[in-house]
Amino acid sequence: MQIKKVGMLLISTVLAEALTGCAVVELKPQGEKVRILAQAEVGRCKRLGHITTNTVATFGFLARPKEGGVEDVQRLARNNAAGMGGDTVVATSPLIDGEQSFDAYRCINP
Repeated sequence: MQIKKVGMLLISTVLAEALTGCAVVELKPQGEKVRILAQAEVGRCKRLGHITTNTVATFGFLARPKEGGVEDVQRLARNNAAGMGGDTVVATSPLIDGEQSFDAYRCINP
């Protein structure tokens, strides 16, 4: 009976940590330099391409907190834009089921 309690405690702890919205995606050093702006702010920038990112939307049968998903797809977009030579991303769709689209831009010395 004691082993069952320890197992349940372990599962509860893991679920609690997963649901706190902790970052699953690491922002790379190049991605740290990429900004997130609105479409109205990139008028003089050069569009480099389109990025679609996705992350886990659920943990088993539990929905992931939206904040954690937003942060993860933004980190992914920033990392990808840096790899394209970009310094800015603009969301082109809302976050739906862990997926969001962005456009990558170069705004500094376009």
